Amino acid sequence: MNKLLLLIAAILLATGTQAQNNKKPNKMKLNAGIVTTKLTESRAFYTDILGFGVTFENEFYLLLHTPNHEAEISFLLPEHPSQQALFHKGFNGEGIYLTIEVDDVDKIYRELKQKGVDIKIDIRNEPWGDRHFAITDPNGVNIDIVHYHAQ
Repeated sequence: MNKLLLLIAAILLATGTQAQNNKKPNKMKLNAGIVTTKLTESRAFYTDILGFGVTFENEFYLLLHTPNHEAEISFLLPEHPSQQALFHKGFNGEGIYLTIEVDDVDKIYRELKQKGVDIKIDIRNEPWGDRHFAITDPNGVNIDIVHYHAQ
């Protein structure tokens, strides 16, 4: 009888573990959003300078996507009556950064220099293998443009 109970317990445990392993995780997609009055400047910067596309746009909201459509960033006017109070306060321009990973960081660096973009951190190699440089968007968001090298 004890062996039968142990066998049943083992089968139930194995079945439960297999069921947990077969569960799919919730799908998630991150879209960073910035509350700002600079919708026009942000649109121009991200589309003209970085090659982003416009996913959606209206008078108070702008949604942009990376050239390969793998990530998005949004901009929202502060104090807009259509939005809840939680999303009213504008970004103060400090304490945030974005990282954009690219295949050819040197090419992007040259292109942005040719466009006259203010490079905040000149292109460099880091001891851990990254090659990167940094710029700042019209809202004060620092952007690290990087190519990761396997160590």
